[in-house]
Order: sequence, then structure tokens, then C-alpha cells
Amino acid sequence: MTDELPTAFVDKEVKELCEILNDYQITNDRDFSEEFWTRCRKQGFFGMIIPKQYGGKGFSAHAHSQVVQMISTRSGSASATVTVPNSLGPGELLVRYGTDEQKNYFLPKLAAGDLIPCFGLTAPHSGSDAASMHEAYGEVVERNGQLGIVASFNKRYITLAPVAGVVGLAFTLKDPKGLLKGKGNEGPTIALLERDHPGLVIGKRHDPLIAAFMNGPVQGKDVFIPMKSIIGGQERCGFGWNMLMDCLAEGRSVSLPASAVGAAKLSVNAVGAYARIRKQFKVPIAEMGGVQEALGRIASNAFIVTSAQNLINSMLAKHEQPAVLSAVMKYETTHRARLVVNDAMDIMGGSGICRGETNSFGNGYMALPIAITVEGANILTRSLMIFGQGLNRAHPNLIGILDAIEKGDDVKGFTKATIGFLNHFVTNTGRSLVRAVTRPRSKSDLLAYYEGQLSRLSSNFAVSADLALVLGGRLKFEEMLSGRFADAFGTLYLGYACCWYYQQNRKVEGIDALFELAMESILQQNQTALLELSNNFPVPGIGPLMKAISFPFGAAYGGPTDKMVQKASNLITNPSGIRNLLSEGIFISKDPKDRVRQLNDILPLAVQADKNAAAAKKAKRSLTAEEQALADKVAAVVNELVQVDSHEKLGVEHTAGDDYVRPGLRNTRFANLKIPTTIGA
Repeated sequence: MTDELPTAFVDKEVKELCEILNDYQITNDRDFSEEFWTRCRKQGFFGMIIPKQYGGKGFSAHAHSQVVQMISTRSGSASATVTVPNSLGPGELLVRYGTDEQKNYFLPKLAAGDLIPCFGLTAPHSGSDAASMHEAYGEVVERNGQLGIVASFNKRYITLAPVAGVVGLAFTLKDPKGLLKGKGNEGPTIALLERDHPGLVIGKRHDPLIAAFMNGPVQGKDVFIPMKSIIGGQERCGFGWNMLMDCLAEGRSVSLPASAVGAAKLSVNAVGAYARIRKQFKVPIAEMGGVQEALGRIASNAFIVTSAQNLINSMLAKHEQPAVLSAVMKYETTHRARLVVNDAMDIMGGSGICRGETNSFGNGYMALPIAITVEGANILTRSLMIFGQGLNRAHPNLIGILDAIEKGDDVKGFTKATIGFLNHFVTNTGRSLVRAVTRPRSKSDLLAYYEGQLSRLSSNFAVSADLALVLGGRLKFEEMLSGRFADAFGTLYLGYACCWYYQQNRKVEGIDALFELAMESILQQNQTALLELSNNFPVPGIGPLMKAISFPFGAAYGGPTDKMVQKASNLITNPSGIRNLLSEGIFISKDPKDRVRQLNDILPLAVQADKNAAAAKKAKRSLTAEEQALADKVAAVVNELVQVDSHEKLGVEHTAGDDYVRPGLRNTRFANLKIPTTIGA
């Protein structure tokens, strides 16, 4: 894979694609133009992760995420459409597990866009519990001397299914007659079915909120699937869940987080500029305390999710498969993106809620629950998956204890693992108590200070997890506790990601202020999770012990100060290095009338105009001719920017005849009155 960012592709193909996207029109049409689909096919957008030898781009996870991120800042529906073929889809599964025959047949067609792929996993009774696959099952049969599978399935929420040329289908396989004969196994299995496969029912659409991407059901009853259609061939029967988990670890780390980062960065850029040029009571709203609170949260969360994205992409570039961190990434980035967009909408006010071509945030705001729900609903990802998976995978002794118990007679193994566990607990307890005393107190070196705090909180998390094991098997059913552990674990990752990203960019103007704000928020969030965990632990005595070990001197982290928030707010509402850094990778049109373009063009001029006015007022003089000309120019553009779209017709009015009368006017004396809808008409 190519690790470098494909600058030429981004500067040409990606930006040209973004220029033709009109998200308001896309939403109204509930589809993209033919030009969009043609560009995506012919220019390789559907084959970014497919190796070059098969005609794909061979992009790395980071390159893929940057492409999706930029498209998402123009149209969330477009980014979702580009994401699926490059995320959890047949392409990656084929690259890793396909037979040579399957690779040579499918991968060139996927890369060229001749086949648009989709992947059928979710079903009515198998949502976040995708492994159950109650409504997708098959049985090994022999038909006309050919070994195959007869499968029935009822899948839903399948993105791109209405236009897909090939479906990746996950189902549970049974072999009651023993026809596999040791070549493959029963269990989750994945097949590839082209659109014209006999018995495949496909084409209907779901209508996911305001989003326009293609999404619909995939169904079939007693569909015969030859063994050559199983990804990897017969040998890979029963291996489907392993395939999905390997691919999901990467796809879930990249796709939705990229769109979430795009939303956060666009908010920093566009809302930051809008807050500076928009005035109420003759003051930029960026100077109002309530708005600054929201701007501070936008800046902090944008810095956090950007840091998390860059760190996970670096891990993936080294071919790591961070399954637990992929769940953290999906949950934390989409959750924080929702917080960012909520704050953005509050600041934009009427400009955010009136739909039209000039509104950059309304559609994204309405579609955010989709990102929260797909690829593992956030509410279950947090309460079930992150800590449940993480504890089993990461604890150095737990697997050994469980294995010994399962064997039933492995006393030596059980004793060894238990002693290891006790040593682990004692060590973590000592570290927590010592680091509570020795943690850094001076911020003269910000990076060292915050790394010291994270080291202390990591020990607290570890000892709390050790103590939680007194619940035994009950722990996995204590989902509120598990959710708090997930919050603590997630904020630890985010904290270290912020440190890593800060270290990479520490020369950027203003980064110290944003790093400090983000880290103070993270420390407080982590502390809150651990304290709530100890306050609610159901076994008497254990909760107070957790608290005494983790915070022997009481709560240590009070969160960001107002001055930190104000400083960060000022940085993203004025031209600055950190504003530029957090604007990297968003799309800004060449069209001088595009709203995001206008906001970026007018911001430095508006700041200068305000400085001129302040200087003139202080000197008790009038503006010079040059200063007045700048002020007039800024005022004219600002007046344009604060306007919202209004429409001659909406809804049924578009298709009604010229004699259409709105129901609210019927049977009144105004029913047939023709009133101009435009001044001067």
C-alpha cells in the first residue's frame, strides 16, 4: 500500500469531484448526478484500497481517510458512497482471503467500477449482535454432482445495495450431512453474489433520514450458492467471522472517523469565521462568553479527534490490527463529532436551520444519528464492546485464568496465572499510589506534564480493572460499569493521541493553548469515569478501595479554565497557525460565491477592519478613505453571508400546476391573489 498522501489525486480528482457536489440538490433528488457516479467509477474512487496490480489505487489507510474526510466536508452522502467499497466490503476481504481466481475476476472489476460492491451483514434481529445471523443461514448440499450451499437471508440497512453489482453475503453455514468432509467448517461464512445471481432479491431502498446515499435490503430464499462463490473457496467455510473482525478493525478505524473529523474541522473553519464576522449588539458574537464556551468545545474536540485519527492511521500503516481501538475510534469520533456539530448549529442560529444551497451544516446535523448507529451502535459499543473486548485481550493474566478454569484440571496453570494476576494488582496499586504523589505539577514542559498525568491515570485504570474482576462472570452484565471503563480507556487513548499529535506539530502557532485545553478536558473526563465507577461499584468495600488507591488526595483535575476556553476560541476565530492546521483536508471551493470560500476570504479582512475601527475610535478620528473602503467591502460581504435561502416552491408545489393554491389560503379572499415573491417583480 502507498503510505504517502496522494497529493496529486486529492488536488485534482478529489477536488474536482467535490466541486460538482451540491448537497442540497443531492438531498432533494435523493441521488447523485450521473457525472458523480461516472467519476467515482472511472477515476478509481471505488478502488482506493485495491492493490495497483489489479488496477486499484493501492492507497494506505491514511490516504483513504484523507480522501473520505475531504469529500465529507462537501457532502456526507457522497463520503458514505465512497467509503463502503473501501471499508467493510468485498474488496478488502478478497485481497486478504480470496482465491487467485476470485481476485483476478473481481478485483479489476471493482477497481474499474464495473461492479459496485455492498456487504450484507445486518438483519432485523441481528444488528449490533451481528454474529448471531438468525436470518441468514445456509446448508451444504450436493446438486447435480456439484457441492454448494442453499441459503436464505433477509438483510437490511445495506449501503449501496440498490445499485450494487456484487453483494458480499454473510450467513451461518450448517453441514448436517458431513459433505464438507473436513475441508472447511460449519459457522459464519461469506459468499459473493453478483446482481443477476438466481434468487437474489435486491433493489428496494430505505430512506435514512435526510441522507441520499443508496441503502436498502438484500434478500433471498433457498438460493443455491456454488462453493466457488465462497470467499477463499471451500476451505474458508466457517471462517467468516475471523475475516470480518480482521477487516472491521481497519475499516471501522478509518471510514466513519474520517467523516467525523471532517465535520469537526469544517466547524472550526466555517463556524469559527462566521462567529467573527457575525455581529450582534455591535459586537462579534465570537467575543460573547456563551458563544466562546461553544467555540472552545468545538476547538477542543476537533483537536482530539484529529489527533486520534492521525495516530490510528499511523498504527494501521505499520500493519497493526487494533480491534479494540477501532471500537474506541468509531465511538469517540462520532460521539464528539455530534457534540461539535450541535455546538456549531447553536452558533450558526437561523443560518444553520434554514435548508438551502448556502447551508453547510443542516444536512450533516440531521444525518448524524446515522453515523452514531451504523458499524456498531454507539450505545452498545460503549457499554458492551470496548471494555469487554479490551479486558480479555489486554489483561496479561485473565486469559490464562479462564483457560485453566475451562480445562478443569489445570491446577498448575491456574496457580501460575493467579499469582501473576496478584503480582499485577500489587504492582498497579503501588504505581497508582506513588504516581499520585510524584506526578508532575509544573507545566513548564506541557508534554512532560500531561504524559505524567496520563501515566498516573493509566495505573488507576489498571488497578480498577483488576479490582472489578471480583465480579467474575457478572462483570459482562454490568453494562453501566463497563461503559464507565470504556470512557476511562477511551480517554486514555485520546490523551496519548493528543500528546503524539502535539509532538508532531509543536511548532505550530497556538497549538500549546489548544493542546492544554484538550488535555484538561480529557483528564477531567477520565477522572469522572473512574470516580463514578468507584461510587457505583456493587460489591461493598471495593468501590471505596478503588477511590482510595486511585485518588488518595481526592479529585485532582478540575477541567479547563475560562481563560483556556477564551484563548482557544480566539485562536479559531482569527487567522492563526492552529486554525490553519485544523482546517487541513477540508474542501474549499474555487467558486468565489461559495459560502465556505467567502468566509475564508473575508475573515482576515474583517479582522483588519475591526482593528481599524478600534484604532480610529481610540484616536478619536474618522476612518481614512482606504479604511472606509475596506469597512464597506467587509460590510457588503457580511450582509450577503448572513442571508439565508428562501424558495419559491417546496414539496408538492414543485409538481403542482400554476393554479395550485396552498391549503392554508384556500377558501379565503386571498386564494387567487397573485402577490410578487421578489422585490421589484
